[in-house]
Parts: sequence; structure tokens; C-alpha cells
Amino acid sequence: MARRLHPDESALWAQVAASIRPLPGRVRPIVGPAPRVIVDQPPPAPAPPKRAPAANRIAVDAATLDGGWDRKMRTGRLAPDLTVDLHGYTRDRAHALLTRMIVEAATGGARVMLVITGKGARDSDEVANNFGRPRGVIRASLRDWLQSSDLRPYIAALRPAHPRHGGGGAWYVILRR
Repeated sequence: MARRLHPDESALWAQVAASIRPLPGRVRPIVGPAPRVIVDQPPPAPAPPKRAPAANRIAVDAATLDGGWDRKMRTGRLAPDLTVDLHGYTRDRAHALLTRMIVEAATGGARVMLVITGKGARDSDEVANNFGRPRGVIRASLRDWLQSSDLRPYIAALRPAHPRHGGGGAWYVILRR
């Protein structure tokens, strides 16, 4: 099912359609007046998809997918629709970015998001940077963020990424339709 155009997109399309020169023997398409765009008010936030209450109790990393999905992930043939790299962000800024990107991707029709968190701390270097902060904070927080009530309605499953997409430092986030 095709998504509806935002009023800004409709206005832009009307301008493009009005500027075309039809092919010989064809007529110019009839375009109605451009919709009025209200700039002062932001568009309303999209409502999360409707789901059964039982689906909220399943952890994102325990949610099941059919064999085709798992096979594509295992062999690296799964092509992400969108990639979000959280390297260099603080924990709070990474959470805000991830939340915004998941909502936009889900409402835009994306199905697979690749989230790059980095590998985080190794056994020997728990506090390995010069600032005395532990490494791998974003990677450790990812499951909790996806399990939260504001993001869980958009998430179908979470799986580790194939080595060609980042391996241990990345995750596939499968979004609901």
C-alpha cells in the first residue's frame, strides 16, 4: 500500500508536474491547486502500530522470525534499508537519535535497520580510554532501549549482524509493518 504524501511533498509534486513538457501526442496532466501548508504547527506524531498485548512481553532478542529471515541474516544476504552509526555519541544522544530514526523508518515503510554500536569493552580493557569511562555503554543499553514502551511497538526482532555488516559491533533491527 502506497503511503500518502505529506502536504510539502504534494506542493513540490504540483510544481514539478506543472513544469513538464508532455511527449508529442500526449496531454499535460491536470494538477489541482497546491494544498495550503501550515508552517507554524509541526505534523502530529505518528501513532505506534497496533499490536496484541502479548507481543509486548516478548523480549526483542527472543522474538521469532520465519526461516527465510534467519537464513538471509546467517548468510549475509539481508540488505538493510537504513544504517544508523552510533559511534561517537554520548549515551543520551545515541538514545535520542536511535528513537527518532526508528520512528521515522517504521512510519516510512523501512523493514530492516542496521544499528552500529561498536564492539565495546573487551575483557582486559574495561576502562580503556583516557577519560576513565567504561566502553560499550551504547551496546549494553541497546536491548533496554528497544524493549522500552516507546520503541517496542515498532520492533519485530533484534539479531546480531553478519560480519559483512559489522559482525559483533552491529545489530539488525527488524521493524514491524
